[in-house]
Amino acid sequence: MTRAWTAVALSLVLAGCSSWGFTNPFGGPSTMLAKADRLTADGDYRSAVAAYDAYLAQHSDDSQAIRARRDAVASIVTTRDEIARVNQELARVRDELAKREGDLARVRQEAEKLRADLERLKQIDLQLEKRK
Repeated sequence: MTRAWTAVALSLVLAGCSSWGFTNPFGGPSTMLAKADRLTADGDYRSAVAAYDAYLAQHSDDSQAIRARRDAVASIVTTRDEIARVNQELARVRDELAKREGDLARVRQEAEKLRADLERLKQIDLQLEKRK
């Protein structure tokens, strides 16, 4: 009789433990979707896309609204990447513009110096003509 009770207790414990292995680590469908929506709301768009992808991988027969949400978040990620790239390009162009403006200022100073030299030469030429 003791063996029977031990066997029943052991089978109950093992049955309880074995059911732990079959649970979804991401939670149920609504939990997975809520997590993806929360990540989107928090601004963690890359993780949100991954969470939507995980949801869609397990529930591919679900509505198009989920795919639309995932695609909208993916477009946000793409747009942010493009903005970052454009900002880097803008910084590079601004640096080059500053360099060119420095070159232009130097050339203008040199032109002013040459004009002053030309005026002095004209004055010298006029003085030489008056002496003749």
